[in-house]
Amino acid sequence: MAIDCITNISKPHHAKEEYKDEQKPLLFDASVLRHQTHIPKQFIWPDEEKPCANAPELQVPLIDLGGFLSGDPVAAKEASKLVDGACQKHGFFLVVNHGVDSRLLDDAHRYMDSFFELPLCQKQKAQRKLGEHCGYASSFTGRFFSKLPWKETLSFCYSAERNSSNIVQDYCLNTMGNEFKQFGRVYQDYCEAMSNLSLGIMELLAISLGVERRYFREFFEENESIMRLNYYPPCQKPELTLGTGPHCDPTSLTILHQDQVEGLQVFVDNEWRSISPNMEAFVVNIGDTFMALSNGRYKSCLHRAVVNSETARKSLAFFLCPKNEKVVTPPAELLENFGPRIYPDFTWPILLEFTQKHYRADMNTLQVFTNWLQQKTAETN
Repeated sequence: MAIDCITNISKPHHAKEEYKDEQKPLLFDASVLRHQTHIPKQFIWPDEEKPCANAPELQVPLIDLGGFLSGDPVAAKEASKLVDGACQKHGFFLVVNHGVDSRLLDDAHRYMDSFFELPLCQKQKAQRKLGEHCGYASSFTGRFFSKLPWKETLSFCYSAERNSSNIVQDYCLNTMGNEFKQFGRVYQDYCEAMSNLSLGIMELLAISLGVERRYFREFFEENESIMRLNYYPPCQKPELTLGTGPHCDPTSLTILHQDQVEGLQVFVDNEWRSISPNMEAFVVNIGDTFMALSNGRYKSCLHRAVVNSETARKSLAFFLCPKNEKVVTPPAELLENFGPRIYPDFTWPILLEFTQKHYRADMNTLQVFTNWLQQKTAETN
């Protein structure tokens, strides 16, 4: 679920190992590497970050959105209480009866399967360019030097603005050709469903925080978000690598739909816990941007993805982000109840640029970003 980030001298304790050198990038071809017993050293993680076997299950609340979305005040009160408890502790919860068409979910998984089964040369038609957020990336070998993630991704930029009605479909058509028109239509529809679901969840978060119900919904109505398809191929030495390294999402809200293969782990109470797949549910978690919007009351939690030696794992991730010019600042009534102010005002593109150019997302991203932003402000004044 990571927005891919790099590290530089702003994080000296591991900056050196993260620099991308000038050598030709390692080629990550999942069809070959999934069978190899010798893993290239770039994929081997330090001992203190290697995956642990049999992580205990994290007990996260299962929120039934049916009653809430239909306007039942009792259901809304119960759901908001569960969400508040989870978000103050670790920021993860599950939602069921979410209103997303099961056929759309099936199609999204089916088209994801078909894309990642293509030969590497065909997937590379959508090769992601350096500095961009959309396109195909094979383990981000062009960006990272060490601690490479054992995965492939395909990302789309989505906009809920009215004049961007077919942005995902148009991207697929223009980048990958006419045969991907229906592929693009499926993910256009999926993004729209996720955007709508996000706005409903934002109403629930507002109630939980004691804010006017429509406040966050209106803040995100014209969201400019990111959709990502994740593919984690089997690895013959899964104990040495990670599908996605430990990170907090710098975005506002992540809505994840897992397939039936385990792999998602969350760091809670100083240990890694797993969240088991549930095909009927979406996994929802708070990101750094919403943590700032809640003035730190709701947590953005460290999480990662592990791999296994037998079965590929796939997931659909929608990263909700505000419209670029929206200023991220907590609502006044929240500050009255849970002040004083913790984070400075910022816009999402500034935080995204920070994580792309200066800092690899982790559990301290928001605090380090705050320090960096305040230093920049002081230098210009």
